[in-house]
Amino acid sequence: MELYPAVDIEGGRVTRAHGTMAEPMRALATLTRAGTRWIHLVDMDRAYGRGDNHAMVAAVIEAATVRVQVGGGLFRESDIDQMFALGATRVIIGPRGAVDPGLVERLLARHGATRLAVGIDAKNGRVAPRGTTDILDLTARELATRVEQQGIRTIIYNEVTRDGMLSGPDIEGARQLATLGGGLDVIVSGGVGSLDDLRAARAAGLAGACVGRALYDGKFTVAEALACVS
Repeated sequence: MELYPAVDIEGGRVTRAHGTMAEPMRALATLTRAGTRWIHLVDMDRAYGRGDNHAMVAAVIEAATVRVQVGGGLFRESDIDQMFALGATRVIIGPRGAVDPGLVERLLARHGATRLAVGIDAKNGRVAPRGTTDILDLTARELATRVEQQGIRTIIYNEVTRDGMLSGPDIEGARQLATLGGGLDVIVSGGVGSLDDLRAARAAGLAGACVGRALYDGKFTVAEALACVS
């Protein structure tokens, strides 16, 4: 299981971070020194349709010496291609893009399954893309099944009602996606608040967990989290 410390950028700053960790480049450097192997980099403003932090996202990707998984409002083909051009290791196709089978097919043909993931934001089991008030007539399981059949191997699953709440992620919802047909690598996001949450994710057979606020609030350290998931 892999740890994905989240660097969520909003207005040029790291969401929910304190002091120097609110500066994206300082957060990157601190997390890298702590031993993380990945960064989960998200442009929150783009995800919610409030503009973007493109220059800062590009600077973080360029400076990173660890692998970078980038997302946040990436549902246009050109934007996803651009993230790869900047040097992202893996790009997350947002749910508004993932519901377009043609887009997913073209991206898979161009970039390959190992470099792509599909983000599924869900509310009470149904797909609920960030930046909209829409709750689609499509369950997380249905969307995951569809993209898995197309060749997607990695899902980032976020139960949006738990995001930033430190109340625990939706482990059961993520586990259900991980047990689909061909076996998806499911990374759970939203709500991790303790090392016990990471232990539960590992016990459920998940591929990873994204952690943001818990790290910035000092609930545990990167070293403690890495020891827990390894």
